[in-house]
Amino acid sequence: MTWSEVYGLRPVVMVSENLAREMWGTPSAAIGKRLREFPRMPWHEVVGVVQDVPEKGVPDPAPEIVYWPPLMENAFGPGPAQATRTVTFVIRSDRAGTESFLAEVRAAVQSVNSDLPLASVRTMQEVYDKSVAQTSFTLVMLGIAATMALSLGIIGIYGVISHTVSQRKREIGIRLALGAQGGDVLQLVLRQGTKLALVGVAIGIGAALGLTRLMTNLLFGVTAHDPLTFVAVAGLLILVALFACYIPARRATLVDPIVALRYE
Repeated sequence: MTWSEVYGLRPVVMVSENLAREMWGTPSAAIGKRLREFPRMPWHEVVGVVQDVPEKGVPDPAPEIVYWPPLMENAFGPGPAQATRTVTFVIRSDRAGTESFLAEVRAAVQSVNSDLPLASVRTMQEVYDKSVAQTSFTLVMLGIAATMALSLGIIGIYGVISHTVSQRKREIGIRLALGAQGGDVLQLVLRQGTKLALVGVAIGIGAALGLTRLMTNLLFGVTAHDPLTFVAVAGLLILVALFACYIPARRATLVDPIVALRYE
């Protein structure tokens, strides 16, 4: 839509991609089609398709939008041309948000018409931050809770597995006394600990997959079943379990086998 079309009162409109897909299947198929909002309104030709723009915030899907000309004739029936009194302009600049740039914009508007008001001057980052403020606060709280849960899980896993392996100090000493090599004993303990950790991680991942659907409405740009997150957390917990097995098992292999046999 050009200014010549606007001032020439041509009955043209632009539509969003979602509207074009809903009404004509594909965005390209919308070009040249006609639409109107009221029965008494003249038909308007679609001359352009605009990329989908979220209206109520980034988390919500973009609505189907029709962009009407700011000057329209016979908008609600036979009548003179009517003008939109409120216009929003978007300015792209590397200096956006700086006081000097805002002063230049105000001066440019005043130079055209000193009676034109300038209101709601905001950067796109401010608009974006406001649209996700509530969601961001919720996610921060969930992130803090998740961090605490992960920390407690790490401490719990390390403490339980480490204590369990420490209880096998006598068994490890006897194995060494009967001729087992320290490396073989370590591998045995690590294998058993890994199996236990894998079972726990599998149960945890299954429960997480079932519960993540409750967070779907809080996420955008990423799925609730983000594989990288699952792999990273599972790998961390398995690594903690291996350390919990290795450290006490390594200490147990240093026990004198004769002392272990004598104790038994």
